[in-house]
Amino acid sequence: MRVPIVTFRLANGLFVTLSEDHTAPIVAVNLWYHVGSANERAGRTGFAHLFEHMLFQGSAHVGANEHFEIVQRAGGTLNGSTWLDRTNYFETVPSNQLAVALWLEADRMGQLLPAMTQQKLDTQRDVVKNERRWSVDNQPYGTWWERLPALSFPPEHPFHHSLIGSMEDLSEASLEDVAQFFATYYTPDNAVLSIAGDFDPAEARGMVERYFGGIPRGGGKPPLRPMEVPARFGEWRREVVEDVVMLPRLFLAFRAPVFGSDAHYVATVLAAILGTGKGSRFQHSLVRDREIASEASAFTFDLAKAADILIADVTARPGISATRLEAEVVREIDLLRTNGVTAEEVERAVALLETALVSALQSAGDRADKLSMFATYFGDPELVNEQTARYQRVTAAQVNALARDLLGEDNRATLLYVPAESQAETSADAEIGETAGAGR
Repeated sequence: MRVPIVTFRLANGLFVTLSEDHTAPIVAVNLWYHVGSANERAGRTGFAHLFEHMLFQGSAHVGANEHFEIVQRAGGTLNGSTWLDRTNYFETVPSNQLAVALWLEADRMGQLLPAMTQQKLDTQRDVVKNERRWSVDNQPYGTWWERLPALSFPPEHPFHHSLIGSMEDLSEASLEDVAQFFATYYTPDNAVLSIAGDFDPAEARGMVERYFGGIPRGGGKPPLRPMEVPARFGEWRREVVEDVVMLPRLFLAFRAPVFGSDAHYVATVLAAILGTGKGSRFQHSLVRDREIASEASAFTFDLAKAADILIADVTARPGISATRLEAEVVREIDLLRTNGVTAEEVERAVALLETALVSALQSAGDRADKLSMFATYFGDPELVNEQTARYQRVTAAQVNALARDLLGEDNRATLLYVPAESQAETSADAEIGETAGAGR
């Protein structure tokens, strides 16, 4: 399938991507800002994620939380998300409500600061702190989102620190800090707007020019700190975390080729062979045949700057100790490195990746998001139409060469969650009992 794409750029620098599709009477609006936690400075972490919340608190012509109300009353859905190197906002609405979605996004891009108050900042700061308590600090295994990047990248690297930010930094954030962050990064020349679905391109272009054209471009953003890292860790890094969990869980990370490179597609196929779907090696060996794991997957972070990471994520079955879990996962990795993968495994993995891509592109919301992604990272949304061919070019020989090169002991980072003492004793007793029973 080939996605139709039309692009243009406004005088203020806003890059716009249009993809017309009249399959369903809906249209998706997707706005990516090229800013994430990597752009934060020391002592002011968490700003990118805080802004994801602040942008729903009203602008010059929209009241607090009214953005949600307007879109939902129009029959649409909306949300936003933050990542290491981007923040995005998106709506999917009935086709006749496109103007509403575009006007809302333009109003908060151009008119957020007049509506920003200390009370809104204090409220959303508390919301983010509660989110951190709920989703990170008090969630089983919840700290992995910040511990694994911290283990995988050196302290001075922009990807090292927590995406959600620290409690201390959030407490120190002032209204002036927040206003400066917005003025620096939330500008049209640092954004990509994608529209996908049931719309008329000429009408949509007119709306974009009318609503966004008068927003002034930014004054430039500071460069990121140095991003380059060696191709391998150079050692086997380890961190063991005692947590209030019932089962051990292992995250085994490998530094991998950067997203967008030819080698990245090889790494993605390798990850799929290891841990995507019921036919993957982890599912066959660890989950079904040997009953070591209750859940197992492998994936890449898809980082487009400097280096990516490939991650094996495996949760033990009851009665399996953390030590045995790690040993069994490493055994599977070593078997793959030594014996290699087959052409059939590569074909299956490529088919899974293609199916996921094509399915996503049939959704207006997902299509708009992928167009924004390729435009933001590479300046070329047309790359979405090259993805299938790039996966299809991957061979078993390439996968085996990459596995030998990158899955060795000099390129491993272990983040191992173990039950706190009371849970650990229960788990150890169960394993002893299981072993004794097997010997009778």
